[in-house]
Amino acid sequence: MNKSIKKPSNIEILISAEELAKRVNSLAQEIANSMSPDIMIVSLLRGSFVFTADLIRALHFSGIQPQVDFMTLSSYGSGTESSGKVQIIRDIVEDVKSREILIVDDILESGNTLTFARNLIKEREASNVKIAVMLEKPNKRKTNINADFVGFTIADKFVVGYGLDYANYYRELPFIGVVDFN
Repeated sequence: MNKSIKKPSNIEILISAEELAKRVNSLAQEIANSMSPDIMIVSLLRGSFVFTADLIRALHFSGIQPQVDFMTLSSYGSGTESSGKVQIIRDIVEDVKSREILIVDDILESGNTLTFARNLIKEREASNVKIAVMLEKPNKRKTNINADFVGFTIADKFVVGYGLDYANYYRELPFIGVVDFN
């Protein structure tokens, strides 16, 4: 680990791998029941890549055959708090005009990134835009946005694993854990 990055003293499991798998399967069914089988998923990288992979496999078993594209947006840099300014690092390739879009992200906190992504997709004339997140922290919201599909609502704690990171570390953890820096 980079010496300038403070290493956590402990990572406590908040949501187990088994709980994550069960919830992803039920989210896929919720999505299948409320969206057409011909959706396009726009996955917001990097944090959502694990959730997106599991979700598209679960959607397959729910009768959905999505196209998938990726967008990288940044508002964090290497810190643990959003800067509030969203930048496009990598844009989607596919045309979203007249398409039903499901934006997939790892976590809804301030709402800045998801508001930016939703507005951008709407400006590009998507017919319908919905949002799925694995986690939400409602007490951190700074914009008026809600996800249509939410895996888990959690307290305001810094979490890693299942794609979520701390300075680009810990994405590989099969669970979501709370970081303790003490």
